Amino acid sequence: MKTKFSSEQIEKLRLNPCVFNCSIKSVNYTVEFKKRALELSDNGISAKEIWLRSDFDTSWWRNGYFRETIRDWKKIVAQKGIEGLIRPGGIQFDKGPSLNSPDKVKRLELQVKYLKAENDFLAKLRAKRAESNSGRIKNI
Repeated sequence: MKTKFSSEQIEKLRLNPCVFNCSIKSVNYTVEFKKRALELSDNGISAKEIWLRSDFDTSWWRNGYFRETIRDWKKIVAQKGIEGLIRPGGIQFDKGPSLNSPDKVKRLELQVKYLKAENDFLAKLRAKRAESNSGRIKNI
């Protein structure tokens, strides 16, 4: 069963820096997100955790969606290389970065949002580590 998004969910998805575009039935992710997701997956991060780290509400998708999406992207990369993620055809898709692209400003804004979200996540992670290490006795 395919996931269908409400208008409120679509608005929230469009604000996410990892989303290039979305509709009721589909989400088009940025090429940068796809590449980063594949890197994280190769480093042993679960597919669902990748979406969680990217500030998605994972309850909106059916079970198995994230794992299957990563699997599909890996298949594409194995067959066509990393450039295969820039899928020509279809109505809405992310063609990847281009200097002549009319959506260059949008892409840069999305990249800034993504990097800010990633920095926020890492700051929270560092704070949790510092908190858990604060009770330890250290050898001098």
